[in-house]
Amino acid sequence: MRYLIIGAGAVGGTIGVLLGEAGRDVTLVARGPHLAAIRRDGLTLRTPERSVTWRGPATDGPGTEPLPADTVLVLTVKSQHTWAALDTWADAPVAGGGTAGQRLPLFTAQNGVANEPTALRLFAHVHPVCVWLPATHLDPGVVIASGHPYPGMLHVGRYPGGADDVDAAVAADLTAAGFLAPVRDDVMRWKYGKLLNNLGNGVQALFGAGLPDWLLDRVRAEGVAVLAAAGIAHPSDEEERAERGDRVGTRPVDGQPRSGSSTWQSLTRAAGTTEVDHLNGEIVLLGRRHGVPTPANAAVQTAVRRLARERLPAGTFPLAELTALLDGAE
Repeated sequence: MRYLIIGAGAVGGTIGVLLGEAGRDVTLVARGPHLAAIRRDGLTLRTPERSVTWRGPATDGPGTEPLPADTVLVLTVKSQHTWAALDTWADAPVAGGGTAGQRLPLFTAQNGVANEPTALRLFAHVHPVCVWLPATHLDPGVVIASGHPYPGMLHVGRYPGGADDVDAAVAADLTAAGFLAPVRDDVMRWKYGKLLNNLGNGVQALFGAGLPDWLLDRVRAEGVAVLAAAGIAHPSDEEERAERGDRVGTRPVDGQPRSGSSTWQSLTRAAGTTEVDHLNGEIVLLGRRHGVPTPANAAVQTAVRRLARERLPAGTFPLAELTALLDGAE
């Protein structure tokens, strides 16, 4: 199979470089200075053990030629960019007839749980990926993967449920590339568990190393309560710890620990947007649907949106202002 990695940032860059190093056919999709750096110098992946530079095809969108029929699309853009990416690639022609949306499998290796129902509007074959992969992308042409001893664990399956031969084949390629890649009939259950963990991303982005534990506890407790009210299953903390164990920890790269979450990275790059509306905002949405108050998640969502909109640095939000937002949301 040929892999088209749509969004060669932290997660997509790590997956793409390691698949390429394992001998798989990989094309990276990127934009702006990052694409220019990849085309000029390749994509450098730095890990706790080594540094490797991948040099191969990179593009910013569909070309004039039809996509090969054995192409697998791996969507790794941030959730706020999902629709634009889907819209760009869904109508791309495929060799032998039809379009990518009609014929090709789409693997959604992204945080949050809204990408899969969104993708199903345009793609007939959607395969969720629950991503446990600690990586960082701040500079053009460079991705830092901090995972150790494995770079990441990527649960794969079909949406809305089940698994098929394509999942098994992709999992085998990911395993050959050095990942842990279990195939799951209930992959969305694992993605909801990851969503609960990701609720702390916004807190860390707001306050950096000095993040308040009480706020972390509150956003997660609201998330657990909302999922219970909605009847949505997720793994327990104990089940997740048993699954991951010490196989996907983090180690310093070039003497530096991992800087921060994907939300922190978006603020640090002054990207102007973050995933917060699809993480804490998902809990706010479900809370409103099911009558469960979510003031802590609403306050974090509002605060992160403000930092992103005003392009203020990560870790600079005043705790007193967050407390005021929380009081106003209650």
